[in-house]
Amino acid sequence: MKKETEISRYWNEFKRITGVTGNAYLAEQFGYGKQVGDALAELVKSGKKTATTSALELYEADESQPKVGDYNIILNGSGSPVCITQTERVEIINFDEVTADHAYREGEGDQSLAYWRKVHQQFFEKEYRQAGKTFTNTIPCICETFKVVY
Repeated sequence: MKKETEISRYWNEFKRITGVTGNAYLAEQFGYGKQVGDALAELVKSGKKTATTSALELYEADESQPKVGDYNIILNGSGSPVCITQTERVEIINFDEVTADHAYREGEGDQSLAYWRKVHQQFFEKEYRQAGKTFTNTIPCICETFKVVY
């Protein structure tokens, strides 16, 4: 409950400063665990990470997929807000067709496509296994690019 209040206050401050109306946002942490969550949130806040990738098939039927214009409150590994992003582009691309440009925009490791494929394959294999599914190199991925707006 404490984090929800902290997130709501953060969103309301953003609205007050920017003039944005409404309450449509998603609060999320990238990665798992405090250390990874902190590192990825810092990459977003600094502007080095301007993209993310998720597996289309792992979205729940009632879970909305990202769309252009969406606001996201990026949380650190402790669940506290660090910045707000707005989605600029959303594409569905097979895992094996994700571009070097997208990998670079993800801002992680050496920002190469090889690094991106290695860490994302490990991540998706685990996620698919937990969902009772099988990862392949042709899974459809939601490739999203965003900018920090607060």
